[in-house]
Amino acid sequence: MTSTKDVAAMPAGTTPPASPRVPAPRQRRRRKGLGESVVPYLLLAPGVIAIAALLLWPTFQLVLISFRKLDLRELVTGQLVWVGFDNFASVLADPQFWEITLRTLVFTASVVAGTLVIGMLVALLMKHINPVIRVILQVTLVLAWAVPVIAATTIFQWIFDQQYGILNKTLDRLGFDGFIGYSWFSSGTSTMTVIGILIVWQAVPFVAFSLYAGLIGVPREQYEAAGIDGASGPQTFRAVTWPALKPILTIVTFLSVIWDFQVFAQVWAVKQGGPDGQSTTLPILMYLKGIASSKFGPAAAVSMLMLVILIALTARYIQILVRSKEVELK
Repeated sequence: MTSTKDVAAMPAGTTPPASPRVPAPRQRRRRKGLGESVVPYLLLAPGVIAIAALLLWPTFQLVLISFRKLDLRELVTGQLVWVGFDNFASVLADPQFWEITLRTLVFTASVVAGTLVIGMLVALLMKHINPVIRVILQVTLVLAWAVPVIAATTIFQWIFDQQYGILNKTLDRLGFDGFIGYSWFSSGTSTMTVIGILIVWQAVPFVAFSLYAGLIGVPREQYEAAGIDGASGPQTFRAVTWPALKPILTIVTFLSVIWDFQVFAQVWAVKQGGPDGQSTTLPILMYLKGIASSKFGPAAAVSMLMLVILIALTARYIQILVRSKEVELK
């Protein structure tokens, strides 16, 4: 190495020689043994096997059944009769299928929208009311959520009963004429309205508690800062509350679409898809073709088409979500 004295003794204009670089000590990378690389996969194996057994294998069997003629005779004898896409062709060629599909989509959209709006209002109410009243409201929501589906459906049938229902008597006493003896289940529209109210009533507690959990996680300092800046109530909601609720709202919307699209018990228990099939949805159609008529091939085809519709809806929803995230990042 060149010292400071040597550099000073050199004549002017002379470039001192470069100091040689001392190589840094190499860090040896420890190779993982075979056991360490296999352990993570062994830990994941039980979950993967359980998912494959509970989800993938039944789905694979459903796909196979949709390409077979599987009536009661074939089911008993064990015969394999392959029909290709005949089941799908017969289902898609039926005009009733498209009518039922449109009804199911409109019903799902209406129920999900009603659930989200009411759930958000209830969550905001819980955020601002007295603690004692809040506890009473929360207990009421939990009790409503805990009622079994069939029990809740029976209660709603009593409420909307034509002769003995309390709703008709209450509306008559409030001054609304024409509700004594009025049948809420005489048309498909009113029947679907009652079923929608029932599903919203059962789904609101989950949405309300989920959104309330997001609300209480917002720091108080953000609301105070918005107040200091002179923001109004709607402005505070848009700038502070909405960003906190948006991720949770995305999740509950996604789950609500899946749950409400395949609702069966409430629709079947109220009117079995009646009157005259006007409240039949895709799950009811699948049941009527499969269990009721022993035509399991067309029923599996309907189930596969439902799966395709759900995948299309969720894919579109995820696409919109990703675009909104990109806009926020910009």
